[in-house]
Amino acid sequence: MDVSMIMGSMSDQPIMENAAKILQEFGVSYELRVISAHRAPNFLFHYIDQFNERGFKVIIAGAGGAAHLPGIIAGKTILPVIGVPIKTKSMEGLDSLLSIVQMPQGIPVATVGIDQAANAALLALRILALENSKISKELFAYGVRMEQKIKELSINQGID
Repeated sequence: MDVSMIMGSMSDQPIMENAAKILQEFGVSYELRVISAHRAPNFLFHYIDQFNERGFKVIIAGAGGAAHLPGIIAGKTILPVIGVPIKTKSMEGLDSLLSIVQMPQGIPVATVGIDQAANAALLALRILALENSKISKELFAYGVRMEQKIKELSINQGID
């Protein structure tokens, strides 16, 4: 497996599925798990201890509210961790964003925008592309396709 995707609860799944779709599009292996940092910390620690033997290279962790999951993971591994703040009812995800992005020195967590799991997957792919030329080429092609879509949209709107 290349990527471990962990979410704090099943309610995060619709957002995290956006990351899964991107990884599938690029043919990158991943595992998607629900593990609460608060309700099952020992199980989470056991899972983190298996990262290296299972071959994970990048971790994507999505969480809402207090959103401790990405930071706890980053505190227990040297693998790159990408945090996905999940939108909440009470604060529209701002609480999640601030919880993830404000990690103390020495415990870095790359953080994407609220509910932006697709960007987390694309960042994970960029990390993997450092050692995988196939992913690197596919990311370049992805960017070309994205630009082409914008050009086509502009042409359809009469903009050259």
